[in-house]
Amino acid sequence: MIDERGGYTPTPVISHAILTYNKNRKSGLADGIVITPSHNPPEDGGFKYNPPNGGPADTNVTTWIERTANTLLEKDLRGLRRISYNRARKSPNVHRHDYIGSYVVDLANVVDMEAIRSSGVKIGIDPLGGASVHFWQPIIERYGIAATIVSDAIDPTFRFMPVDWDGKVRMDCSSPYAMARLIRMRDKFDVAFANDTDADRHGIVARSNGLMNPNHYLAVAISYLYENRPGWSSSCAVGKTVVSSGIIDRVAAKLGRKLVEMPVGFKWFVDGLVGGSLGFAGEESAGASFLRRGGSVWTTDKDGIILGLLAAEITAQTKRDPGEAYNQLTRELGVPFYERIDASATPEQKDLLRTLSPNQISMMELAGEPIRAKLTAAPGNGLPFGGIKVIAQNGWFAARPSGTEDIYKIYAESFHSEDHLRQIQQEAQNTIACVFENAKADTLK
Repeated sequence: MIDERGGYTPTPVISHAILTYNKNRKSGLADGIVITPSHNPPEDGGFKYNPPNGGPADTNVTTWIERTANTLLEKDLRGLRRISYNRARKSPNVHRHDYIGSYVVDLANVVDMEAIRSSGVKIGIDPLGGASVHFWQPIIERYGIAATIVSDAIDPTFRFMPVDWDGKVRMDCSSPYAMARLIRMRDKFDVAFANDTDADRHGIVARSNGLMNPNHYLAVAISYLYENRPGWSSSCAVGKTVVSSGIIDRVAAKLGRKLVEMPVGFKWFVDGLVGGSLGFAGEESAGASFLRRGGSVWTTDKDGIILGLLAAEITAQTKRDPGEAYNQLTRELGVPFYERIDASATPEQKDLLRTLSPNQISMMELAGEPIRAKLTAAPGNGLPFGGIKVIAQNGWFAARPSGTEDIYKIYAESFHSEDHLRQIQQEAQNTIACVFENAKADTLK
């Protein structure tokens, strides 16, 4: 099924459509494909497959797709049967579907659209030239919200986008470079937001303090939702990835909710969202979804559209924008200092990091505090997350290899100060460098 207007369809809308179609079915189940650069440069387009559970495909599926695609490329696509675009469009197997209407009409079941409308909260929306571009006007018209689409420009080269920190074009709604236009306009709105090209990520601009760190907004969203969704089960937990901010842990504890910490990748949250054991699931990279107001599943993939609208609901209901709400949280729970940095690594060193054992980390203290845990498996499901996480009372770091570049990533956080964060980062780099040196020495024996 393709869009009836020949338009673009965001990732969360595909997930929503799959779940809607498959509800109560045992056979003839729907699945979906999305082709998008996501938040990457336009030339780095990707192929995403969503199985019948609506979420991101599991590793065994994506590995098969990758291997099959590479085999076809190695053979210069010989033996691959092709069909013309016009013939494909006329095929009896291709049907048109109103993705916009079915998604838009259902939004009131996941976000309090009436609260947004009746409050008159002024909203700025920037689709960043992505797949959500033709969804926003129907949303505005159906629900009568006071929203302005700041740009509806569409260009496959995305030449209207300001370049990112390294001179490349990215539709990254967490980047202050990509979000420069909306940040400049923040005083015109009570709250503003944007999505990346397939609308599975969100970027929130608060009038009070500008572009929000993704972790900060996740904490605000969790705090608000669990206090304002009476239809959710009292036992539904909070889902986060192992490299997300510890402020989420503190929010969950304050709410009295179980925290479920998973490996990086939204696929790990699918079962919890489907079964309702997770009310909210979020990643540090500005991707999240949550249950319908009645407590059933909305999407099993990230939905940047509802996270943006939730920022408007929070502003409407609390009379504070999400930036002000975050400031209140930190007054209660402490201020986190969080940053991810990259360091070079050879392919052999990356392989070593993926299979690292806690016993290979000899440090007993982290930035002056006793180490409480060394993890290589996520507490939420006991599966390896392809790296190491070292935790102390007021700080932690995690190291994971990149899947695409010859680097490894160090995520670190302090609840003391910026200087304490720098100390954690330095000790993390020193520790990983020592692991690499020891491994090199072992190979020379």
